[in-house]
Amino acid sequence: MKVTIYIDGGARGNPGPAAAGIVISNGDGTALRESGVYIGEATNNVAEYTGLVRALEAALALEATEVEAFSDSELVVKQMAGEYRVKNKGLIPLFEEATYFSKQFESFSLTHVRREKNVKADALVNMAIDCRKDIGDELIPTDDEEE
Repeated sequence: MKVTIYIDGGARGNPGPAAAGIVISNGDGTALRESGVYIGEATNNVAEYTGLVRALEAALALEATEVEAFSDSELVVKQMAGEYRVKNKGLIPLFEEATYFSKQFESFSLTHVRREKNVKADALVNMAIDCRKDIGDELIPTDDEEE
């Protein structure tokens, strides 16, 4: 199964209260997961990577085989593509985790998009920060999982 992922991360104060937004849909655009993940005090870049890691974990749980991901973080996209080195010691473990998960799929791509193309994930970030807790859907069961 192919999934499309939109991720975002943000921190108010950088570092400050931080969250990640995750939107996962299947090939026909049906939402499989939409969530905001509150991560507490962190930087914007930690929040962006956390979003990527959590989204890839969710895609694996959904048994996705192909992932087309989009982020408005140029840093994350270029580091994952090997164009930028990961120098920040706090980002290295998240980068390694994201790299590990990305290799679990038959195909994986991560593309930079302008912020206005990432509105839903951005909204989920802000809602999670405002609530100071995780918000949104967990994995949405597929028809064959519902009883």
